Amino acid sequence: MKIIKRSGAEVEFDPHKIVVAVSKANDSVVPSARMTPVQIKRIAEDVESAALNIKRSLSVEEIQDMVEDQIMNQRAFDVARQYITYRYTRALVRKSNTTDEQILSLIECNNEEVKQENSNKNPTVNSVQRDYMAGEVSKDITRRILLPPDIVEAHQEGIIHFHDADYFAQHMHNCDLVNLEDMLQNGTVISGTLIEKPHSFSTACNIATQIIAQVASCQYGGQSISLAHLAPFVDISRKKIRCQVADELHSIREAVTQEEIDFITEKRLREEVKNGVQMIQYQVVTLMTTNGQAPFVTVFMYLNEAKNEQEKKDLALIIEETLRQRYQGVKNEKGVWITPAFPKLIYVLEADNIHDDDPYYYLTKLAAKCTAKRMVPDYISEKIMFQNKVDKNGEGHCYTCMGCRSFLTPYVDENGKPKYYGRFNQGVVTVNLVDIGLSAEGDMEKFWEIFDERMELCHRALQCRHERLSGTVSDAAPILWQHGALLRLEKGETIDKYLHGGYSTLSLGYAGLWECVYSLNGKKLTEPEGEALGLEIMKKLNEYTAKWKAAENIDYSLYGTPLESTTYKFAKCLQKRFGTVKGVTDRNYITNSYHVHVTEKIDAFDKLALEAKFQALSPGGAISYVEVPNMQSNLEAVLSVMKFIYNNIMYAELNTKSDYCQVCGYDGEIEIQEDEHGKLIWKCPNCGNTDQNKLNVARRTCGYIGTQFWNQGRTQEIKERVLHL
Repeated sequence: MKIIKRSGAEVEFDPHKIVVAVSKANDSVVPSARMTPVQIKRIAEDVESAALNIKRSLSVEEIQDMVEDQIMNQRAFDVARQYITYRYTRALVRKSNTTDEQILSLIECNNEEVKQENSNKNPTVNSVQRDYMAGEVSKDITRRILLPPDIVEAHQEGIIHFHDADYFAQHMHNCDLVNLEDMLQNGTVISGTLIEKPHSFSTACNIATQIIAQVASCQYGGQSISLAHLAPFVDISRKKIRCQVADELHSIREAVTQEEIDFITEKRLREEVKNGVQMIQYQVVTLMTTNGQAPFVTVFMYLNEAKNEQEKKDLALIIEETLRQRYQGVKNEKGVWITPAFPKLIYVLEADNIHDDDPYYYLTKLAAKCTAKRMVPDYISEKIMFQNKVDKNGEGHCYTCMGCRSFLTPYVDENGKPKYYGRFNQGVVTVNLVDIGLSAEGDMEKFWEIFDERMELCHRALQCRHERLSGTVSDAAPILWQHGALLRLEKGETIDKYLHGGYSTLSLGYAGLWECVYSLNGKKLTEPEGEALGLEIMKKLNEYTAKWKAAENIDYSLYGTPLESTTYKFAKCLQKRFGTVKGVTDRNYITNSYHVHVTEKIDAFDKLALEAKFQALSPGGAISYVEVPNMQSNLEAVLSVMKFIYNNIMYAELNTKSDYCQVCGYDGEIEIQEDEHGKLIWKCPNCGNTDQNKLNVARRTCGYIGTQFWNQGRTQEIKERVLHL
């Protein structure tokens, strides 16, 4: 059995240390109040037994809580007081220097929690360590100086989650939609160098990758770009190539037909498109931003964004090449084609690509083939989004999320025109709904009272995020605020105007709706009573965001949180506060947002239809998924799911598996098993390899693909997923 030290390092559990600590407290009291050596030994044994039953690595604090309980059980109250006093004294000493041990454990790569915090960061790499070290300092400053004590305490106890505290010390926002069109058409500045409008598609792609890298280094969340913004440069290249081809042919002979020129031109143009798309794919995968990972970027593929028919055909050409290259994958260090995590791809299902006889249905079939092998693209229904995203003029709009699922709310500028690119999200605070449900003890009146209190707590935490960005000058991130990625402000100008009026959003996240409802009425979201209560809770959350927005002219929006490491943290906090509650806290994870529990046996179509009701109530962002087996030989089933998405739900994805063992070459599903300590590990079923450095595992966990493995809570969630198709 292992435990996690305060530094984050995972070490073997040593019951003798409990004996030593309790003995010291025991020796400090009068002889008549002391315990016997047998009693002390029994305390250590009982703690060890209880810890083993929990089946995860406990923290030192949790072990010490158990020790206190066991001393109390022995009715040695004087000893318990001495033990508690000792813990308090040591806590004061640690508080005087809160980051040294954490940072040292990061450098030595033995911080177990941080190693599994982000499934796309490799903590052994210097740049990642540097980012984590800076993050520890930021979290320390945030806890001690920048946030009110009650918000810090609520975060630490898992009542709420104050996201991205490791970046909060700086004036940084979360995620955004990059206005690539403005930057390419009107020029930009990168690292003090003027970049003018490109004169070819390949150059536009090269500039786009540089913009992506710069943007990723100036924020901490995801970003999205649209291929429609690159489409105009295809025709620029076409005209340029046609002149070159005509000159070449005329230099050879006088008689040259237009058909000959067109044929060679289109052939060379396709090669340029192929090279440009490949540049984006490989640059995104290989670029390392200042936070130690590849840019978290989403590429949006929406035919109806094109401004004319020629541009639409050229956009289709880019989309086709993007899907073909993603289907192929990228080579790992062994030269084997594998599934990359980024860029994330989103394909819009629309009126001219969803039916068998539609002109662009060939792209949809290619997308299905790519999804079956590489887990992307994900799918947005233009039809349902037009219904869900209606602006104040009564017009529906279709646009991409910012990263994996964070959606902007509809916005009309001062000229009455809809605007999405160039907008951003200020940050997220998530409420643990499960904690409210358990705290209410089945009493609905008490539930709504606690709910109101937690909403006010989240509101104040969100205001802290907003206030931290207030007064930020454009000089803090020129690529964002001065050179077009988001805005074109003057030097020294603040971004304050764009924090109000709906230009940017502030997200109230929620997690564990499934467990919350079950804790209150014993019903699942898949049952009528459970569904009704779940929808009532969702509507109440929206009432609060609407009330705050009306009072402050800040666009608060409800967001289905994509818990990664936090799913484990919330579960541990719930177990500590409420013990093991069947169906609620008996696992080391809680369910993301409104999702149906991963163990629930439900048909793919029923799941999407049910979750569509909840997704419509998450205007700040949400995504649904269905878990499927290997579908490469059953693309018709994939297409059936895609058509169902088009008609029923705004945003959804299909989860399959894409793994590779570098030891034996096995390319099937890498399995999750328990080791001798009860810890979940990844193991090749063919050769037994358990070295994570020699396994390529890709799983979708939070709307995006992770490739660097996960903590124990998320790993258990992945292990317990049932298939929906």
